[in-house]
Order: sequence, then C-alpha cells, then structure tokens
Amino acid sequence: MSIYQLIPELIFPPIEEAEKDGLLAVGGDLAPERVLLALSLGIFPWFDDSEYILWWSPDPRYVIFPNKAKISKSTRRSAKKYHLKINTNFLSVISACASTKRPSQEGTWITVEIQNAYNKLNEYGYAYSFETYSDNVLVGGLYGVLLGKIFIGESMFSHKSDASKVAFMGLVEFCLNNDIKIIDCQFYTPHLESLGGEFISRKEYSDFLSKFVKSPFVKK
Repeated sequence: MSIYQLIPELIFPPIEEAEKDGLLAVGGDLAPERVLLALSLGIFPWFDDSEYILWWSPDPRYVIFPNKAKISKSTRRSAKKYHLKINTNFLSVISACASTKRPSQEGTWITVEIQNAYNKLNEYGYAYSFETYSDNVLVGGLYGVLLGKIFIGESMFSHKSDASKVAFMGLVEFCLNNDIKIIDCQFYTPHLESLGGEFISRKEYSDFLSKFVKSPFVKK
C-alpha cells in the first residue's frame, strides 16, 4: 500500500489503508482541529526520526477497559504516600513525559510541536493530566485526551516509586466514576500489560469510537 501525503484540507484516508505496522499518512499539521479529527477516527500522531508528522492507526489496538484494570496492592499502599490532582499542572506533566529518560529510547516523540498542540487541547478542555505529588512536588503523572466516553492515553512518567501507577489508579477511578468505556493505549508495552492491557481489533476500536464519540468541537 502507498503512504498518504496529507493536504491542507482536514481529511484523512480510510484507516483500513494503513500499513501493517499501522502507519497511515504523513505530513499535515498539529492544529487542534486536525488532531481531534484524527483521534475521533482512530488515528494518532507519533514521531520517529522523520522530518514529517506521522499518523498511525494500528491493528490490533492496545487498550485497557477500566473495569478490568489491574491495580496492585503495592500501588494502593503507595497511594497513601502521595497526593493526586487532576488538570492542575498539564504543562509540567507533558514536559516531564518528554524529558524523562526511558530504557532503550534515545530521544522522545513528544516534540515541542506535540507539546504545544496538546497544551492547546488542554486549554480547550479535551486533554487531561493526572498528577502525583509528594510534599507538593510533582513526581509522576500521565496525560491524554478525553473524547466522549473514550480516554486516549498518550504518555506517563515517574520520578518516584509507583508515582505513575498512582496516577494511573487515579485515571481508572475517574473513568469508572464518569462512565468512560475504554482507555486507549495505542501500542503494546509490557508495562501496560501489567496494568491490564489487552488487544482488540482496529474494527472493534473503531466501533467504540462511532458509538461513544461525537464529532469534536474546538472552541473559538
């Protein structure tokens, strides 16, 4: 299959046209309208060493159903040491996700352009951060985008033991309390598997989007 080159018009090719690795299209921009449209269609931006923005729609998709999430006893014990907040310091969370070094990863896909785009989505009320504090210092967290009844997780970081897991526990509780049906993790990692992740088909994920996400509206 050919990789699509996006044009200025806000349009994406059918997700079924993606390559085997999930790559669907290149180019375009990270305007809030484009990112929200992409996410509502089951597409997300993710970078490598390419100079272009890369747009992905993998099959299968890796997700966590909130009612099947795994929260360990040790995480629940750790939660007593921390204080959880939601959406009070989005800028710091995404910045920490971008700068935290990870095993076998030389750089970060969370470029300045990605940070600016998701900061704008936070201002518009779509992007959320879940933050873990110790003695009023941010030590862990995660961020993602809430569309309808689907939370699209993007990245997490931890500077203290279990800090990101406590943020994840906060996300799960938020989802259960607000009838959020699914947490989209996009790609598989062993860490996400330990939290209860599982594969579903791209078609099944697309069906969830069709049922639970209305067309995004960006505030003027």
